[in-house]
Amino acid sequence: MHSLLQDANTILSDAIQSVLPQTAVQQALSQTQFRGKLHVIAVGKAAWTMAKAAFDTLGEQIEHGIVLTKYLHNKGTIPKFQLLEAGHPVMDENGIRATETILQHVQNLTEEDTILFLLSGGGSSLFEKPAGALSLTDIQSVNRQLLACGANIVEINTVRKHLSAVKGGRFAALCAPAKVYTIALSDILGDPVDAIASGPTCPDASTCADALAIIEKYHLTLTPAIMQQIQEETPKTLPNANIQIIGSVSALCQSAARCAQTLGYTPFILSTMLDCEAKEAGRFFGSLAQTWQKGESFFPSKCAVICGGETVVHLTGNGKGGRNQELALAAVPYLDGMSQAVLVAVGSDGTDGPTDAAGAIVDGTTAQRLQDLGIFVDTVLSNNDAYHALQQVDSLVITGPTGTNVNDLYFLLLDADSEKESQKKNA
Repeated sequence: MHSLLQDANTILSDAIQSVLPQTAVQQALSQTQFRGKLHVIAVGKAAWTMAKAAFDTLGEQIEHGIVLTKYLHNKGTIPKFQLLEAGHPVMDENGIRATETILQHVQNLTEEDTILFLLSGGGSSLFEKPAGALSLTDIQSVNRQLLACGANIVEINTVRKHLSAVKGGRFAALCAPAKVYTIALSDILGDPVDAIASGPTCPDASTCADALAIIEKYHLTLTPAIMQQIQEETPKTLPNANIQIIGSVSALCQSAARCAQTLGYTPFILSTMLDCEAKEAGRFFGSLAQTWQKGESFFPSKCAVICGGETVVHLTGNGKGGRNQELALAAVPYLDGMSQAVLVAVGSDGTDGPTDAAGAIVDGTTAQRLQDLGIFVDTVLSNNDAYHALQQVDSLVITGPTGTNVNDLYFLLLDADSEKESQKKNA
């Protein structure tokens, strides 16, 4: 009989494997005809994987390619491709230089040229050229405030687009008259194409007024130069560009549900658009487990409660962690002593915040193990230091870069029979 932890790891591995982009990219490209010179630009955390799939499919058709991804996310040379790396989640000088390299490559193209733009999450930080007279320091200041204030990713990207020379459709405009065909992995809830990596090749649905409203909502402190630049509108039409989405968090959740069902769990996908504070989401999952344990929910005796989405963290401390680690840790007190429940919270890209962890797996023993070490959950959460706490009780999930990026996966495994097995062992 498999343990809950074994089943949790099986479901997690299977779900992530199902949304790796190689097959999806190849299928999309096999249905598309490219004329003239083909240039491939891949940007985001999954850029290397997507570029490799493009090369394997198109091979000799590719004139030249560039990959821009997060540090340590390149997995080896790809013929005809230049590999570049930069900072994420806060952009750095390497990102500015890499973006300039890409812009130089797309200069002076004609209408006979085609750019295949392979886009995945993380592109907002990696692919950047400050607009107008703004500097990298200006952009970094705005990004740090946005990441710390509790704004969701659509709000963050709305502001980013209006401060960038390449976001919000401006990159596609710079590529004209060349055609731009984008294949994207969506890491944005609901898959709004202009929000994925801040929409470098999409007409922008957001306006200057939207960006200013977000600045006011979160009381951001911005310089006069930034406030002036944010009032320059982004492109609303791009006749030379089109986009296709090939992966999303919905597919991730559905794969988790299918795997759970093969293991004997009745799956329930509650939401693919979970969007709230990480700590509150964790407490919600914990309360679901408690309600199930009391026999007061409609969930059966063996089930998998699944959600997908992207929570937010409001920084109040100076610790180390990520949204998935905070979510899992917040559930720990609710699961205390429950041998029939396991909670998983993981980023599909293999990274959670500025850490080497993808997220965490916690169960009914985690609370006692933390307590034995003198670690108190509320104190840790107030300092946003979930990484170090979970590390000490071996609850972190370390996958390394997965090659995909389609939001986060959360699932709660519940099995009444595991309680009976535990009682037999202790008898």
